[in-house]
Amino acid sequence: MEELFELTKFDSYKEDNRREVKKAEGGLPNSLWDTYSAFANCYGGVIILGVKEDKDGNWHTTGLKNAAKLKKDFWDTLNNRKKVSINLLKDGDVETFSVAGTDDVIMVIWVPSAKREQKPVYINDDLFGGTFRRNWEGDYHCTRLQVKTMLRDQAEETMDMEVIEEADIEDLNQDSIRGYRNSHKSFKPGHPFERLDDKEYLRVIGAAGFSKDDKKLHPTAAGMLMFGNEYDIVRYFPDYFLDYRENLDTVLRWTDRLQSSSGEWSGNVFDFYFRVYNKLTKDIKVPFRMEGGFRVDDTPVHRALREALANCIINTDFYGKYGVLIIKEDDKIILENPGYIRLGKEQMRRGGKSDPRNKSLMKMFNLIDIGEHAGSGVPNIFNVWEDEGWEEPDIKEDFDPDRTSLTLKFIKKQAIKTSDKKQAIKTSDKKQAIKTRNNQEKIRLYLQENETAKTRDIAELLDLSMARAREILSVMDDVEAIGRNKTRTYRLRKEFFKN
Repeated sequence: MEELFELTKFDSYKEDNRREVKKAEGGLPNSLWDTYSAFANCYGGVIILGVKEDKDGNWHTTGLKNAAKLKKDFWDTLNNRKKVSINLLKDGDVETFSVAGTDDVIMVIWVPSAKREQKPVYINDDLFGGTFRRNWEGDYHCTRLQVKTMLRDQAEETMDMEVIEEADIEDLNQDSIRGYRNSHKSFKPGHPFERLDDKEYLRVIGAAGFSKDDKKLHPTAAGMLMFGNEYDIVRYFPDYFLDYRENLDTVLRWTDRLQSSSGEWSGNVFDFYFRVYNKLTKDIKVPFRMEGGFRVDDTPVHRALREALANCIINTDFYGKYGVLIIKEDDKIILENPGYIRLGKEQMRRGGKSDPRNKSLMKMFNLIDIGEHAGSGVPNIFNVWEDEGWEEPDIKEDFDPDRTSLTLKFIKKQAIKTSDKKQAIKTSDKKQAIKTRNNQEKIRLYLQENETAKTRDIAELLDLSMARAREILSVMDDVEAIGRNKTRTYRLRKEFFKN
């Protein structure tokens, strides 16, 4: 994480979701440990002691009175399990620097992102009250749901392997099971599983398991999600919801919509996958190609979309809020799922490692030739988009609630001549400035009508991400923030408020 801080670039830095400064005039500030927990539970970050931030966000050194003692106090506290649940640091992760041109000494603490099995990292021996995460507004307390998600993710056995003893095999949708078995048979004709009856077949693919109590076969969580009926699935996953929206006409809100709760179909993961995949690919142009005397209608783009859709479902936290959302527009597809990225966004993009949230679901998709084993799926998607000359896919991760999104644009990358770059940037900046001013006016009108609003309210109003909404709010002189982190709201300053 050395790229997060270099002394020579000190004047160019500002606080963000991976950098935090603290004066530490009276010793180690209590808030340091909130930030340690927050960085560890997100992407990691750097904490710099002996520095203050002014109103404009610029940094100024204040220095440390006794850096050696402060460093010892830090290590003593970090190794105290009553204060911090785990020490993630090595000796080289804490350094002191003398600032040129001053007598000031600062201390820099590099905090790594904790591994899945180490989370949640919490303080004050308080699991639910002392677990923090980081966003652009600072450190915030994690909800009980977020902490429970991190605890579930510690286990090597994923939650979808759990046997649901209250459910019966007969509760599963027979048409979905038959459809899956036909898909498996088409992909692997003559596979040994073909000869098994349905109950034994479900057991060997991970959709059913024996109860330790009654010794009978029951659906696993994966089996219920894959083959259950929606009205049964929500009994075990109350926030379960699958939603596909298609908007190919700017006049109509939705030209097509598919929801798991409609009651018009099973509402399970298996049927959703194939119904949605067919909708996503119906407009893709297929080049004419022959192989072995037969026309091949499959393309790298088809395979990339299969991977993207399967990856979205396989990594969904089905206990999370707001469900799976797939949006198809003229020039892009957006795939969203509840749950943070277990390996982190950078590792997901890089590939080479696989750590699915639902291993049994992944196995079942793999058996019918959907999804990758070795963590190569997402890099392959990026490679396909690069080969097609389309804009690079965009991965986003939001917390509170935890959600991951992948945006796939069918827009050709523009090759801008060097002589045209400055003009293109100016035009882009001008359009962005106009759009920002329009959004600011919408915020003012909203606050006049409603007096106060949370970041989420503004984000929904503008149809933007929460991060972008915060950026716009932060540069509005006539808007003030009240409270901190999760309780923060915004209102018009009195001198600007219009009756």
